[in-house]
Amino acid sequence: MNKLSPLQKVRYTYVPKLPKMLRNGILEISVKEGEETTSVRDQLKIKELFPNTYGKKEIVFEKGNNTSTPKKQIVGVILSGGQAPGGHNVVSGLYDALKATNKENELYGFKNGPSGLINDDFIIFTDEYIDQFRNTGGFDIIGSGRTKLESVEQFALVEKVCHKHGITALVIIGGDDSNTNAAVLAEYFAANNSNIQVIGCPKTIDGDLKNEDIECSFGFDTATKTYSELIGNIQRDANSAKKYWHFIKVMGRSASHVALECALKCQPNICLISEEVAAKKMSLSQIANYIADSVEYRGNKGMNFGVAIIPEGVVEFVPEFSSLIHEINELLAGSKADSFNALANWKEKYNFIEKGLSKESMEVFKILPESIQQQLFLERDPHGNVQVSLIESEKLFSSIVKDILETRKANGTYKGKFNALHHFFGYEGRCAFPSNFDADYCYSLGYNAFMLIQYGYNGYLSKVSNLSKPADEWIAGGMPITKMMNIERRHGEDKPVIKKALVELEGKPFKYFEAHRDVWSKETAYTYPGAVQYYGPSEICDITTETLALEKGE
Repeated sequence: MNKLSPLQKVRYTYVPKLPKMLRNGILEISVKEGEETTSVRDQLKIKELFPNTYGKKEIVFEKGNNTSTPKKQIVGVILSGGQAPGGHNVVSGLYDALKATNKENELYGFKNGPSGLINDDFIIFTDEYIDQFRNTGGFDIIGSGRTKLESVEQFALVEKVCHKHGITALVIIGGDDSNTNAAVLAEYFAANNSNIQVIGCPKTIDGDLKNEDIECSFGFDTATKTYSELIGNIQRDANSAKKYWHFIKVMGRSASHVALECALKCQPNICLISEEVAAKKMSLSQIANYIADSVEYRGNKGMNFGVAIIPEGVVEFVPEFSSLIHEINELLAGSKADSFNALANWKEKYNFIEKGLSKESMEVFKILPESIQQQLFLERDPHGNVQVSLIESEKLFSSIVKDILETRKANGTYKGKFNALHHFFGYEGRCAFPSNFDADYCYSLGYNAFMLIQYGYNGYLSKVSNLSKPADEWIAGGMPITKMMNIERRHGEDKPVIKKALVELEGKPFKYFEAHRDVWSKETAYTYPGAVQYYGPSEICDITTETLALEKGE
């Protein structure tokens, strides 16, 4: 048996807090139904695709007589996609609610994500097994995977496996793509009278699965607190050594919620927001000059150090860079990739590239450091496209900034010294011990998911809101997944998907950041969040994210 750390031993015994209405006891939880819902966009198309699950009502749980029909429930659960702190507590909460309703109820955990459902690979949870994972990070309780459930053949296999074991409901714990798949699977079951419910739970550390109903996806709180601790440590080191600029890339391929939250927590000199870059159509040169202005001002004041936060996917939001990537994807389409890869050295490959790119894209390509140029031609994704996440954007910007500063030094405007160090914080935050907020929130999501099952709902997302308040005041309920959906073009086809939530440039969190960043860029205004706290005053260990507090005006 693996040796347990002292924290791990103690966290096993932590009792997550539930919303008040979920603490009333299973027999005293009733349902209040709200208005019928419509999708966020493309209502006619979404309704046509989901005739059996579209337009359902939002619901809230409250104190009252439980009117659900008592019956034995056998439930399946999967973890889908990348890890996020708190996943184990979703499973624990689901298990505890299921057993509190009827000791004969069973929970099947399908291994390694959706593929476990297709391959009929599972475990049946017991108290002893569940207790090993309570309040811990990771998805190792059953593993996760990125197989997508999207074909009729897959749905038929899942239906067969569920009927084989008498499974009456599935809980899919995942992000926007996983919950989109959950909605499609729920529609299939409804259309085929399969008598199997599907309930989703909102997970992603990127924070882009949110809307007026989903205030926060689970894992975001813990991940940003973990990254902010590390950024704060680096800021303290920078302020001590006073000789390095640290360029720190953080998770966030499609949205900059993680970068913004870390900036609000730590007050670095620079933080790029991808959505702003796109809105202002900023070029690589404009971004680099913006950073260089801070370096120059501080360096001329004798402060040859600083910290810049770079979102993982920011280069995709730069119009000229996005065009370059598009042309590279076309340049290496099909068999042309084999011709390129067969070339003997980088010089030959460079000549191939120069002949294939437009003049405008080649001008962008030329200003990139050679290491970044080569990264653009690394292994492609399954669709043959550039893997933008492999691009070391933190090194890209520091390199261009260095060139700009050398020009300014030659012109006599810059008198400082510039030495850059680079970091990427990604996996460090995905499996951390969940914060008290995520431990409580996730347990509530799982517990609440079973209540949705008990009351017979299908195609719903487990919803816990009022999250900026103490857990006692949280509101539990559910919303149809179709409410969050729109139509997007994916791989040449129109697909129903959950609309990603990007940073709102008119939202309170960004506006606060925008109002303070000029001062932060010039002064050393660092804050040091420190490690995630689990024990002590609630204002320290149960504190919510800066983003959520600002959104709620607190």
